[in-house]
Amino acid sequence: MTRRLSLVLLLAASGTALVAQPAVPPTRSHHPDVPYQSPVSLGAASYAKILCSGVFVSGREEDEVRRNSASFLMTAPYQTEPVTADVDRAARRVRVTLKGVTRTAAFYGDQGCVIHPEGQDRVFFTPVPVRTTLPDAAAQPWPMGDAADPAPWPAGLDRARVAAAVDLAFADPGGLTAAMVVVHKGRIIGERYMPGITKDTQLESWSMGKSLTATLVGLVVKRGAFGLDDPAPVPDWRRPGDPRGAIRVRDIMRMSSGLSFTGQDDRWMDPHTQYHDHFFIYAGAVDAFRYAISSPVEFAPNTVGRYRNVDPMTLGFLVRQAVEQQGEEYLTYPQRALFDHVGIRRQVLEPDPWGNFLLSGYDYGTARNWARLGMLYLQDGVWQGQRLLPEGWTTFVRTPAPAWKRREYGGQFWVNGEGQWNLPRDAYFMSGAGGQHTFIVPSHDLVIVRMGHQRGAPVGTKLLNQSLAALVAAVEPSRGAAPGPIATRAPVRTRAGSRPPAAAPTSR
Repeated sequence: MTRRLSLVLLLAASGTALVAQPAVPPTRSHHPDVPYQSPVSLGAASYAKILCSGVFVSGREEDEVRRNSASFLMTAPYQTEPVTADVDRAARRVRVTLKGVTRTAAFYGDQGCVIHPEGQDRVFFTPVPVRTTLPDAAAQPWPMGDAADPAPWPAGLDRARVAAAVDLAFADPGGLTAAMVVVHKGRIIGERYMPGITKDTQLESWSMGKSLTATLVGLVVKRGAFGLDDPAPVPDWRRPGDPRGAIRVRDIMRMSSGLSFTGQDDRWMDPHTQYHDHFFIYAGAVDAFRYAISSPVEFAPNTVGRYRNVDPMTLGFLVRQAVEQQGEEYLTYPQRALFDHVGIRRQVLEPDPWGNFLLSGYDYGTARNWARLGMLYLQDGVWQGQRLLPEGWTTFVRTPAPAWKRREYGGQFWVNGEGQWNLPRDAYFMSGAGGQHTFIVPSHDLVIVRMGHQRGAPVGTKLLNQSLAALVAAVEPSRGAAPGPIATRAPVRTRAGSRPPAAAPTSR
């Protein structure tokens, strides 16, 4: 008996509501109205999008993006196949051919790069400019701007020791560490970039965007759109008898909705013919919000915690619905309601062809931008005296979710509850594939951002954990505590395509 069939029979016997999935590609089993796309087609589409964003959003060299990032969402059998890519710099369009299948992604200004649906060469939303109301960053001091801090170096903080700790993250070029920013007591005390990357480079951020989604949810919760314990206000779920009606916003925030959505740890899937839902929302060029909220129930809510993009996509739907119900422009809402308040002048949030932000992974920001967002959480959701997030929000997102077997996930944030990082246990963090991390350490008044390119993640993660231990040791004297030895925990191990137990997540 297969593991999938055993699970179906077990849940049926227990009375848990579910919809059994037939053994066909997931794009048809969950959503019969969504045409099947082969892993070859989806691999070509994802390659085109990542290459497009790398060149036209980040300003990286084409060959470097192809080598270090572009094949990430391809299934294993096709990652080593020859890929032909045509980067049209005049039209800002990328066409990729894999095993005779061609897919396209194009640059749409402030909405970044978008995959075109299979067989089409268009999107179904009107791109809009996203403008900041903030003055030139060079004219304002950190954190609202980037002007140099004229204040003396903090007493009791060893500058050379901090610099050495940051340098550890760059010690092996194979780690492809692109950027690191360290903020202590509100001040940048450490900052470094790889050649070709600057403080203004919009870098691939991947699943750190899930924590950004949580922040947008916090904004609409604060203004009364819905509450954490409300049944999720998805209209289709409110129909009498729909089992999804029991799912609360809190459950979705905790990746514990119970919605059926295949993922990279579903080993029963055939990578030659099947492409799991978790990645399909990136590559499928479908209405991702509709795809997510149309998913059936597999587990009772708040009983199983697992990492699936169905939950952040559903949260994205709730945010868009709340914003548009107020008559506001959705595509400019994050800039207006959040970024302008915390000193972020540009953050590229890429949508699907229907204009839904794919913040489970298609988001690009600078290391300083992520440091500012980390500071917002370090300051309990308050920025320069103004409360932006609801009271108690930061406590909620960093509290371990009860349905998860391990104390490693909160509310669209990871937590250091298992001590998987060389940081105090009160640390919590945004995390994305390729080694994108924003750590918030309340006990040490620290925010640490590390960003890098996908291929370097295994090496880069080990370097980062060594760097974190050294940074904690470096700031200890400035907290009034006696200096202690650098932690000697074994480096975090990673393996491609999954998040190994008892190790740091390779979130996507």
